[in-house]
Amino acid sequence: MALSDELRDLYQQVILDHSKNPRNHGELTGDCVHVHGDNPTCGDEIDMWVRFGPEGQVEDIKFTGQGCAISQASASMMTVKIKGAEGAKARAMLEDFRHVVLGDAPVKDEDALGELILLEGVQKFPQRVKCAMLGWRALEQAMGEQK
Repeated sequence: MALSDELRDLYQQVILDHSKNPRNHGELTGDCVHVHGDNPTCGDEIDMWVRFGPEGQVEDIKFTGQGCAISQASASMMTVKIKGAEGAKARAMLEDFRHVVLGDAPVKDEDALGELILLEGVQKFPQRVKCAMLGWRALEQAMGEQK
C-alpha cells in the first residue's frame, strides 16, 4: 500500500516526536529485569528495564539508548503500548509488530499496536528493520529472563 503524503507526514512527525522526546526514558531500580541490546551493523544500542508482575504482566518499563530516530522512536512507542499489558498480550503485540515491519504476514490486532503501525514503512528499507526491532528484541529477551 502506498503511503499518502498526509500519512507520510504523520509518520515523520510521530517518529521525530518520539525520537526527540522519548517516553518512559530512564532506568528502573529495584526488582526488575535489565537487558542490553545492540545492532552491530549500525551501532544502535538500548538498555531496557522491565518490572514484571506476579502474573507476568509488564508493570513498568523504561529504556535508555542511542541510535537512529527509528530505533529510539520504536522503543519509545513500544513502551507506551506495552506498559501494563498482560504477558500474553505483550507477546502477541511483539509478533504483530514483527509482521508490520517485515510485511511477512497479516497483523492480527492493528488496534492493539496503535501508532506503531506507522512504522510499516521500514519494510521498504531492510537495514531499518533491525533498527525498528531493537527495543522489541530487548523486550523479548527480558520476557525470557523474567523470574
